Amino acid sequence: MSSLLLLTSSLQPSADVLPGLSLLGHQVKILPAEGSALLEAPDSDLLLVDGRQDLAQARDLCRLIRTTGTDIPVLLIATEGGLAVVAHDWGMDDVVLHTCGPAELEARIKLAIGRIYAARDASDPEAHVIRSGEVVVDDATYTAKIGGRPLDLTFKEFELLKFLAQHPGRVFSRQQLLQEVWGYDYFGGTRTVDVHVRRLRAKLGPENETLIGTVRNVGYRFVLPSKSNEAAADGARLTPSPRLGADA
Repeated sequence: MSSLLLLTSSLQPSADVLPGLSLLGHQVKILPAEGSALLEAPDSDLLLVDGRQDLAQARDLCRLIRTTGTDIPVLLIATEGGLAVVAHDWGMDDVVLHTCGPAELEARIKLAIGRIYAARDASDPEAHVIRSGEVVVDDATYTAKIGGRPLDLTFKEFELLKFLAQHPGRVFSRQQLLQEVWGYDYFGGTRTVDVHVRRLRAKLGPENETLIGTVRNVGYRFVLPSKSNEAAADGARLTPSPRLGADA
């Protein structure tokens, strides 16, 4: 699930601007299609610019976004008639028809975000390493460690741990995890998620199994230990145990 920012001057909800978007599990924030709206825009993985009604304004907005120096991918939403005038120098990364289906839209979103991540990885050798507490996941070598100890994970266990570690504290339903880790074409039940979580916890070990937290009636999240808990644990390890028979 990605965080998307939809820039539109329409008073319609996002489901009417881009119907296919309502069938996907992404988080969508809507802001006016104005340059000033970008000043306080929240962090996002991808920008969607609505060009259905005013293509010239959408073109200028795409170009303005590029002048800010951001590398966030920009997708221009256009009508079929608008495709005839779209040019490569408008500053967007891709164009989607407002009538495109959810499968095509999801593919374009993933490809656009994936290209940015690939470019970042090329410039930063540590970009593919995810660190959450003592958990270290290397997306390039498909290896994972906790406290320096290698974890022997299956492919899906690795993908599940990687996804949760990328979003510490955020709660995901079982259906969302199925979509993100197993894919939209997976037809198995949500019990698959429970089984993999149970196996993953077992491999993390009794002292670390609580890193995968359960939110009752919702799903799962990656739990980072608080500083106070870490300090207490460190203190407990450093405090010698009382000797049997010692005076009180």
